[in-house]
Amino acid sequence: MAQRLVDVPGIVGVMLGGSRARNTHTDSSDVDLGLYYRPPLDVEALGALARELAGPDAAVTAPGGWGPWVDGGGWLHVDDTPVDWIYRELDRVDTAWRDAREGRFHFHFQVGHPLGVPDFSYAGEVALGRILADPSGVLTALRAEAQQYPPELRRRVVTTALGEAEFALTIAGKGVGRRDTAYVAGCLFRVVGLCAHALHAHAGAWLINEKGAVDAAAALPGAPLDFAEAAHGVLAGLGRSEIDLRAARHTAGRLIAATSASCGQRFRR
Repeated sequence: MAQRLVDVPGIVGVMLGGSRARNTHTDSSDVDLGLYYRPPLDVEALGALARELAGPDAAVTAPGGWGPWVDGGGWLHVDDTPVDWIYRELDRVDTAWRDAREGRFHFHFQVGHPLGVPDFSYAGEVALGRILADPSGVLTALRAEAQQYPPELRRRVVTTALGEAEFALTIAGKGVGRRDTAYVAGCLFRVVGLCAHALHAHAGAWLINEKGAVDAAAALPGAPLDFAEAAHGVLAGLGRSEIDLRAARHTAGRLIAATSASCGQRFRR
């Protein structure tokens, strides 16, 4: 399939991504294929190939059809196997990698990603993926570079993530007295996700998705003891009473403190 895809005008290379690339998949996991392209992408030719491989109802989007950071692609079923084609514009990937090397990053809103998409995830996807087709060698070169987590990005992610986590913990307090569980839950979810990002960055490990982020962080060298249990526990029993919400916020504060210590930072609260 990858060899057929690189024959489509605009597609430069194809990578296997997601859990199957990292050997953490289950039998029900989708097959995620990153389609790295440079505009103009021949969507009509790509759609014809999708219908040939996956049947007459198969369809693909135009670039940007799934939002600014997921981009677009197609959800296919090939021989009863779910196969996702996911667009990645190569020039944007190059820009994200250049920013990452210089320690620049932002979280971006994207439907389906409740924590937001960090733009360095594009570089992380290449680092963690498996190249299936790369006629020009451009993905091979980029993947070799991205194996080393940039030192400046490491510093910035740790300090920025922990600083924002402390702020989220502070504003969560505004919802405790009102028994506003939804608001407190949103703040504390962000605390947990940011702590996972800080631990990954400190370890020089790419984190590209919220799914499984807590357990992945707990498995890192130097992670706080019982990080996963504590992190999941922050959200597991929020309840509606002020006492319950206050307890959850206290647990979140302890999580930040333990994460900060593991990352060599001081918790200022």
